[in-house]
Order: sequence, then structure tokens, then C-alpha cells
Amino acid sequence: MARPIRVEFPGAVYHVMARGNERREVFRDDQDRRRFLETLAEAVQQFGLRVQAYCLMPNHYHMVLGTPRGNLSRAMGWLQATYTARFNARHRRRGHLFQGRFKAQLVEADEYARWLVEYVHLNPVRPRQKDASLAPERGEELKRYEWSSHRDYGGWRRNPPVWLCLDWLAYWGRTRREAQREYRHAMGSAFGHAVNNPWLGLRRGLVLGGEALSRKAEALLEKKGGLDAGRWTEAEDTVRVRAAVHRLIATEADKRIKTWARLKLGGERGVDLAREQGYRDGSGITQMVRRLEAASRTDKKLRRRLDDLAKLSRIKR
Repeated sequence: MARPIRVEFPGAVYHVMARGNERREVFRDDQDRRRFLETLAEAVQQFGLRVQAYCLMPNHYHMVLGTPRGNLSRAMGWLQATYTARFNARHRRRGHLFQGRFKAQLVEADEYARWLVEYVHLNPVRPRQKDASLAPERGEELKRYEWSSHRDYGGWRRNPPVWLCLDWLAYWGRTRREAQREYRHAMGSAFGHAVNNPWLGLRRGLVLGGEALSRKAEALLEKKGGLDAGRWTEAEDTVRVRAAVHRLIATEADKRIKTWARLKLGGERGVDLAREQGYRDGSGITQMVRRLEAASRTDKKLRRRLDDLAKLSRIKR
């Protein structure tokens, strides 16, 4: 498997995410979660990281990290290897804990800080179906969730971790009290609506930011050689196509057609769509798509709809 592209420079900010191997749990209980955060605190001290936000889920984590020293790979490599060793020792197991290397997107803070922090913090209550609305009754559940920086941003936790940077609260208000009040309002307003997916705005599949940051990242990749540059372009094309498909089906009422478009036109994995929609594995998605395509052979209206989506997705790329 190709290694993920890394764009590193002093002062860079990233959204970092890693899943458990075979999507298995990386945090079995609160003791594991505490151990991970203790290990993260060590990484902050050792590598000079700035942790702007985080959220721990049973089988994955999200973090928003600043790297004043431009050392993301070294820092994250140490963090995951050290936590894996500690997890394995505690649970008397061997082997990999995480699914390959971590994923990282370069972020322009001034433009995307609020959006990204809110998106990361909503993870514990976000529905599996990405375009579904957040259930209003889950607001209190999120407020009680201990394993993210949400309570720190909202002012509900009296003593935030010393390694957590809360300077990004300035994006919500001039004073801490004003910022926390605006943050709480913004998070409350998210319920009852679908959560906008920031990753549909990725440039070249790796940069959440403006053209200047995109050009800087591309120049750094070109210095590393043509292989990375080629993969950079390929990643950009994939994200652009998927974004076009999501725009096309935004108002589509037929769940079967939406699933077909994301699988066939957007190239999303059947297993990912299956988990999102509550199927045990990808076979449920495969059967749904096959039945839809079979129906389109005799249903002219359905056939025209699928053909139109296919044509428009190519135009909008």
C-alpha cells in the first residue's frame, strides 16, 4: 500500500485521524482513554505539539494539531507506537493496533478553525448516515461527553488539561467568556440539521484552505519527487469527483439512487456506505445497487435519472 503523502513545515496545522486495525476498538474503556491522553501529553512535551482540539471515539480518534517544529510524522509515529505498546501490554495482545499510518489534512486556521473544531467535537453524536440531521435530544449527551475538548471550549470543565491550547477560542469571541458563550450557541444551533462535511472542500485531497496554502504544499511535494506529485493530483481528482456527486444528490429523495451515485459515480467504498447505513457488510449495498440497476432496465424514468446523474457528474468534475 502506498504511504500517505506528508506535507510538513514549521507552523503547519493539521486535522489528524487514525482508525483501529480492521476498525476494531483502540479504546476499550476509560483507562485506555486516560492512557492515550497521558501519552499525548508526553508527545506535546517531547515534540512541541500544539493540540487545538481532540475527540476520542471507540475505534478512532480525531485531533487538530499545530506543529511549530514541522515534525508531524515523527511526533505521530512516536505517539501511536508508544500507545500501541502500552495498550498491548495492558491487554496482553500483540501486533498492530492502528490501521496503517495516520491520515492528515493541512488546514488554514483563519478560514476553517471554527468549522473544523465544531465538526470534530460533534463526532460522538453524529449519525451514521452523513446527510441525516443531528437529533436535538442528543445535545445534553454531547455536553456530558468526557473524551473530547468540547467541554473545555464550552467552559463546562473547570480544569482543562495543561497541554490543550485554547487560544482558538478567539475565533468565537474577543474575551474567553464571550467566546465560550458564542461557541455554546454555535454548537447548539447544529442540532436539528445535517452537519456540513468540511472534507468536500479539500484542495487536491489534502489541503483545507486557500490557494496560497495549496500552492505552498504543492511546491513542497515537488521537491520530494514526482511520485508524491502524481499521487497529489490523483487525490485531488478523487475528492473533486466525490464533491460533485454529493452536490448532485443533495436533494435526491430516493435513498437507493443516492447510494448508487456515491458508489458508482463517486467511487466510495461499499463497506463504508454499508456501515453508514446500518448494514453488516458491503453485500447489502451491492444488492441494493443491483436491484436498482435491474429496475432501471424496465423503468424509463429511473433510467433517465441515472443517466442524467452520470452525465452531470462528468461535467461537474
